[in-house]
Amino acid sequence: MNRVAEAAENFVSPDETIAGIVEYGHGIIHDTYLVTLDNGVKRFILQRLNTQVFKNPAAVMHNLHLVADHIRKRMKRSNSTIDADWQMLQSIAARDGRFFFIDAAGVFWRALSFIREASPLEEISCLDDAREVGRALGIFHWLTSDLAPEFLQATLPGFHNVEHYLEQYDAVTGRSREAAGTGRFCQQFIDDRKQWAPVLENKRRENLLKVRVIHGDPKINNIMIDRRTGKAVSIIDLDTVMPGLVQYDIGDCLRSCCNSAGEEAADLAAVRFDLERCAAVLCGYTEAARRFLTGRDFDFFFDAVRLIPFELGLRFYTDFLAGNVYFKVSRPDQNLARAMVQFKLVESIEQQEEGIRAIIAGCRADVPSCDSQ
Repeated sequence: MNRVAEAAENFVSPDETIAGIVEYGHGIIHDTYLVTLDNGVKRFILQRLNTQVFKNPAAVMHNLHLVADHIRKRMKRSNSTIDADWQMLQSIAARDGRFFFIDAAGVFWRALSFIREASPLEEISCLDDAREVGRALGIFHWLTSDLAPEFLQATLPGFHNVEHYLEQYDAVTGRSREAAGTGRFCQQFIDDRKQWAPVLENKRRENLLKVRVIHGDPKINNIMIDRRTGKAVSIIDLDTVMPGLVQYDIGDCLRSCCNSAGEEAADLAAVRFDLERCAAVLCGYTEAARRFLTGRDFDFFFDAVRLIPFELGLRFYTDFLAGNVYFKVSRPDQNLARAMVQFKLVESIEQQEEGIRAIIAGCRADVPSCDSQ
């Protein structure tokens, strides 16, 4: 029995038989599989956690249970129809009663419920898709807005702290600043923006931005869409749920949705930030999250939109220089190419600042009395 099948067996009752196991999704951190049982109906997600990235898997599972339980309880007492069809991931217990399995090689495995009648959104095919992505993130933020963030653990210390990433970058480039071509472009691009980049962390330290529960990775393929209705019914991959700024989530969501060329674009000239998608995402988000947003939150939306692709490009480039030790790659220069896509997206955002700020202002106007909050 191979290692994946052995792990899956530990989450299946003795009277059930595994009919099939296939790789699932396009994650670049964990290995994910879809397990189907003999009746062909019951399915679950099996994941091999990357403990080189998530060094404290117990903290990951703690946060997942805490957030999932909180959301289920809040939905039961909620009178709103905005979350009526929402589904939450649930951990599946192994045969020994624990919510994980560690194999003979020390690999950490877990099993999660499969979201019914839904599929990950792999691409934005229309503006309705973009709106649903924003609405999904807004629902998640709304359902966790009354959960005290201090109850959660930091599963990735320093995550979304660009100062931390700049320190890592400086440590790598400190060995050598020699670069040519694409490398020289990346280094100059980072140097030109490194003084501005800590803008959100600075505002957090000044208590101008509130720490809340965030998802941490709200990219489009973490949004589950009902195949019948086209509506978002869940947001998955809760490993990075932790205390943070909702601006980080909004920036990451827009980064993922509004790059019409995709994150692995081969033609850098095709990379641009799509204003129509931006408007649709923020409209859907505000519709769901307007009950807790404040005017001050909106003040820093543009900074978030600009910052997150810069931050991710910085991380990709640093990982490339370090030998591709964090993000999975299929070729040695893939993280360098990924960095260039993000930096080109930043350029497009900067060129369209006026239009993006106008969209943000329009959404802000839809939030009642936000300036007085």
